[in-house]
Amino acid sequence: MYLVKTPPIIKTIFSDLIWNIDTNEKEVFLTFDDGPIPDLTPWILDLLDEYKFKATFFCVGDNVRKYPYIYKRILSEGHLVGNHTYNHLNGWLTDTEDYVENVGKADDVIEGNLFRPPYGKLKPTQSTVLKQDKTIVMWDVLSGDFDRSISKEKCLSNVLDNYKEGSIIVFHDNFKAEANLRFVLPLLFENLIDCGFKAKNLECLTMAYA
Repeated sequence: MYLVKTPPIIKTIFSDLIWNIDTNEKEVFLTFDDGPIPDLTPWILDLLDEYKFKATFFCVGDNVRKYPYIYKRILSEGHLVGNHTYNHLNGWLTDTEDYVENVGKADDVIEGNLFRPPYGKLKPTQSTVLKQDKTIVMWDVLSGDFDRSISKEKCLSNVLDNYKEGSIIVFHDNFKAEANLRFVLPLLFENLIDCGFKAKNLECLTMAYA
């Protein structure tokens, strides 16, 4: 069970986390979690380059260790990266000390101060520690690309029906999401262009919260 569109009440209760970007410009903020991995992440980068869009990749530290050349490509092409823990830990199921240590391990291979908890699950004690030197980025629209029980068309409509100015949209560059992602991204990018939108990375957060 997951919410495609984050309700305003959740954003209000957890107002110390970033859910969307306050802007009146026609721009959205694409994010990709769990990579980098071969084949899929490079395909995403090729597509972003074709449309002149930018994105933010919340990387798993162990994947960066395995595929440093893809990680370096992400940065060299003007995209941003964020920390997604070293081993894709579920914060609710992990001791706070162990969780923070795992995030720190990922910091050794991932640049910057942006962090997104895997599954969006984070204990208050973990959040308190991490906020001391990180900006915790959540989302406004969850594509559901990881959900193999929904059709590709439903995954696309999850995004098209819910994005607006300033939306932070979540996709996943992992094997579970690949089929949906390869269908959805080109059609979404065409829709963004047709509607006059740009897709940007979250550089505004690195400047505002540096």
